[in-house]
Order: sequence, then C-alpha cells, then structure tokens
Amino acid sequence: MTGAPVTTEPLDRQLPMPFHPPLPTPLPKKRLPAGRPREWYVSHNRRLKAMRLAIALLDSGVYQPSTANNRRIRITAERLGIHPPSDTTCRMVRALIRYGR
Repeated sequence: MTGAPVTTEPLDRQLPMPFHPPLPTPLPKKRLPAGRPREWYVSHNRRLKAMRLAIALLDSGVYQPSTANNRRIRITAERLGIHPPSDTTCRMVRALIRYGR
C-alpha cells in the first residue's frame, strides 16, 4: 500500500495564495476649511476613510457587505498604510458597499 508523497515544503508554499491586485495610490490630501466644529472634521475624516476602504475592497473583489467583516476591512487598511478603522468606520464601509450597488 502506497501513501501520499511526503513533502518537506512549508505549508504556505504548498497552498495557492489568493490573488491580490496592487492597490491604487491615494490622491493627494487637501487642507480642510477652518471654522467648523470639531465633530464635523471627525465625521468628515471618517467618511473619507470609509470611502477609501470601500473602494479598495471593491477593487479587490469584495462586493457583498456580509463578506466585509471587521478583520478584512482592517487588513485592507493595513495594506493601504492607514490606521486601523474603528467599529463605527467598519459599519460605514459595509453601508457604502451595500448602498453603492
């Protein structure tokens, strides 16, 4: 009786890795207008971050909000080089994916 061949390669070389297309470079940032309440700036920056993450997820093939869990969104943020988003921002990303269809 012959068994399966034994390999000594590490597991990450044996299994095919999912394809991740290169992410686009972000647009240059513009200064925000002065004189608004602090909450406006916080929500504005949150919306911008959520839009960047939603676009990156759509470009990488995530089209359903149910497949965009917090972990996947935070990994995408890490790949983009931005700070990990909060739970609120992750919910906003899923809402953008849901209503952008």
